[in-house]
Amino acid sequence: MTGIDRPRRLRRTPALRRLVAETTLEPRHLVLPMFVADGLAEAREISSMPGVYQHSLDSLRKAAVEAVEAGVGGLMLFGVPLAGDKDAVGSKAVDPEGILNRGLRALAAEVGDATVIMADTCLDEFTDHGHCGVVAADGSVDNDATVDRYVAMALAQAETGADLLGTSGMMDGQVGAIRAGLDAAGHLDTAILAYAAKYASAFYGPFREAVASSLQGDRRTYQQDPANRVESLRELELDLAEGADIVMVKPAMSYLDILRDVADRATVPVAAYQISGEYAMITAAAERGWIDRRGAILESLTGIRRAGADIVLTYWATEASHWLR
Repeated sequence: MTGIDRPRRLRRTPALRRLVAETTLEPRHLVLPMFVADGLAEAREISSMPGVYQHSLDSLRKAAVEAVEAGVGGLMLFGVPLAGDKDAVGSKAVDPEGILNRGLRALAAEVGDATVIMADTCLDEFTDHGHCGVVAADGSVDNDATVDRYVAMALAQAETGADLLGTSGMMDGQVGAIRAGLDAAGHLDTAILAYAAKYASAFYGPFREAVASSLQGDRRTYQQDPANRVESLRELELDLAEGADIVMVKPAMSYLDILRDVADRATVPVAAYQISGEYAMITAAAERGWIDRRGAILESLTGIRRAGADIVLTYWATEASHWLR
């Protein structure tokens, strides 16, 4: 080998590797998903996600402050109502005193503009059947009736001071309807994080424990088929045309090709969600000593960034931000 053909020169020292790194990972890129549960006096660990908690309102505030002090880019909040408060249309999702809206107000009061407060704008946590929308008499999810509920939910969340609304239900026309509803109510500055490509993944299991899901069956009639790639670009174009401010791919791990496709075409920032199953697999392998925990976490997050994500939702956001500062 000649002196010319030596790419390893630029890998020789940490300083050289840092100098020529093509992808950066910083706390501002990371968003922490959080769960707030009704009726809790203190935080409760989620058994399938060690280190992740269902929060009381008090522990939610404390965890939010820690995340903000670590420099995370934002907080995405999911609500967990009491089992007896669930109904067929997810009434507690639009109730100003529902747990998610109380949690959003608590975050706004505690951390304000120090971070970006994001709300999950979907009904699945609040319905007694566990689907993301209103179920028709034949058992199907009624797209238009569901979108109407999403608009009401979005307005309730905007009133709490949420900065970004995460449209995760994968209903046709949801972004445009929510944008129109927000604008008509004077919430012109409330932004929309559109789940442009959300797949019917087998890796959501721990999340369903986290939100105490009531789902029986699956969501394959409205979430995307893991076999499909081009379809995600159609979803992207529709969400952009309807006014999405940020678009997201979910999950991240098995869909890095989709993420790259979306990043190449999007005219807005792109997010990706490192979901509960991804967290659980790395955690379980690290607990058994099979992989290096910190190295695997940072490598996985860097890989998502390298594939094109401007923003990464990860349950390690706070911890990783401490490492990266």
